[in-house]
Amino acid sequence: MKRSVAASLIGLAALYAAAVAAEEVTSLRGHAVTDDADDALNKPTLAVPGGFGVAWEEQPPMIPHPIDNYSIDLRQNGCLKCHSPATFETAKAPKYTDTHRVDRDGNQLDGLAPRRYFCTQCHASQAGAMPLVENVFGER
Repeated sequence: MKRSVAASLIGLAALYAAAVAAEEVTSLRGHAVTDDADDALNKPTLAVPGGFGVAWEEQPPMIPHPIDNYSIDLRQNGCLKCHSPATFETAKAPKYTDTHRVDRDGNQLDGLAPRRYFCTQCHASQAGAMPLVENVFGER
């Protein structure tokens, strides 16, 4: 009896998994989530001399240049070629701030903190696309 119940449950789970896999996931706009032809994904990034303004005091600044060919992984970080303390002056780029040298326990480190190594988890490049809705953030 126990084996037939277990076999039935496994069979139902397999049917459910097949039904879920066959169902296409869509975004709120109705596009398939994995659709590479989505226009928003193919917009060129903007290059803005002087950078973008920020909407609130502690906002991570937007990246004012294309980063499509940058590699950020465990072995290398393309951002540090210009933004490290050793290279920022020659590259005429802003140096990462002292807040990027604080570890999760609040200790000041000599170099970049591991939790700040993957720059694009906070900083994003700006696509050259028209906004979908009017932005009124901070106007109230």
